[in-house]
Amino acid sequence: MTIILILLVAIAGTGAALYAEHRFHLRRKGPKPAEPEEEPQQEECCGMHITCERDSLLASVSEQIEYYDDDELDRHAGKDPSQYTDAEIEEFREVLLTLRPDDIAGWARSIQLRGITLPPAVRDELIMIVAEERSARSSNA
Repeated sequence: MTIILILLVAIAGTGAALYAEHRFHLRRKGPKPAEPEEEPQQEECCGMHITCERDSLLASVSEQIEYYDDDELDRHAGKDPSQYTDAEIEEFREVLLTLRPDDIAGWARSIQLRGITLPPAVRDELIMIVAEERSARSSNA
């Protein structure tokens, strides 16, 4: 029992001595110079992450308006999404569901560039479809 007590005191004493030496060294050197802060880089969202999924689809990444045989939707430009009727919501949904999976993200960008706000239900479906498509692509890669 005495041996264990002696070892414990020796370990504690060594630890205290090392700690004191470390503190002494820090005081002698002075404060650590501040590292220059790096400016956060504005990275373009790749759309492959859940956190930027919504932003990458609905932000105007491309300035070119492309039509996907949906000219009739232009009459909704500037319309408040809460004002859509059920028939108009179904019109958006029909266009969305008839698009090829490769065209969906481009269609969403085109819709925004044309000043059309998607109904919330269709927008959520669009995000879900794109997320599923990207997930399928990444698992195949």
